[in-house]
Amino acid sequence: MRLNASEVRRASSAGATLVAALLVASCGGGGTVQNSFVPARIIAFGDETSVIDDFQGDGNGRKYSVNAVVSNVDPTLVCGANPIWIQTLAVNYGNLVFPQCNPGPTPFGNPSSRIRAAFGAMAADLSSQIDAQIAESGIGGGDLATVLVGVNDVLAQYAQYPSISEPVLTANLETAGAEVGNQVNRLANAGVKVVVSTIPDIGFSPYALAEKAAHIDTDRQQLIIRLTSRFNAGLRSTIINDGHMIGLVTMDQFVDSVVPYPGLDGFTNTTIGVCDLNRSQFSPPSILDCTDFTLISGGTSTSYLWADDRRLSYGAQLQLGNLALSRARSNPF
Repeated sequence: MRLNASEVRRASSAGATLVAALLVASCGGGGTVQNSFVPARIIAFGDETSVIDDFQGDGNGRKYSVNAVVSNVDPTLVCGANPIWIQTLAVNYGNLVFPQCNPGPTPFGNPSSRIRAAFGAMAADLSSQIDAQIAESGIGGGDLATVLVGVNDVLAQYAQYPSISEPVLTANLETAGAEVGNQVNRLANAGVKVVVSTIPDIGFSPYALAEKAAHIDTDRQQLIIRLTSRFNAGLRSTIINDGHMIGLVTMDQFVDSVVPYPGLDGFTNTTIGVCDLNRSQFSPPSILDCTDFTLISGGTSTSYLWADDRRLSYGAQLQLGNLALSRARSNPF
């Protein structure tokens, strides 16, 4: 079903459930909001979790999640509905617009918000994303930056096991997490307000479950859980512990809280990706082609936690967006 901007705003600002709200953690600072910070633009850094891919150049880009369509009989894409987390923030701050989701017939003129995030990006790519933003139009006190990157680092390190031992992989991931933290600090020291999320615990993803079933040398799921944890630990221990500049969202803890309790926050399935890539019309098949028309039988975009074997569904993106919005509003920015 198509949603207009006001409907998306109401859905996003409804907030997460009590459990989700408890998982929003600041980077210290405490206290109440000192100023009502309203960004002039949002700049999104990281990986495909924060990407709207406007590969057709029509301002109606696709997401690495479950994309919205006009209706159950009209498969026309609607990029403004089924928002990813950065869109939830943008809509709630005066309907800020990203160029990749700015369709006709009356698009906003010259939107200043930017998506620097990229498919496949890793921790080491964050610095160049920031450099690209500075080169184009700078960064400063009127900006709200979002940062979420690291899942691809965990997967790349895990792929080297057992040729490379777990202690070495762990050390590599702690270093990668710390690098993200350093770049977050770089943004904050430039005056940017930053909302950074830990990476979801992909040890509970369909990918990790498949890896567990496919190997008997060790519990591969628990290994991926440990690797994810060490990346997030490196991030958390490095960011400036001051809620005046940086707000932290703990998406890993959200996933950890939902998985053991089917039905919590509406997620009845946390083990299977809801997108049926066999129904994709793209070559090769892609999650970018995932809509309500290409879901597995009985699946919905809000009741399944995962879109494919490692990426978040629309429902999970909405929860992440609500957590980020709560953090941005309650931090003493």
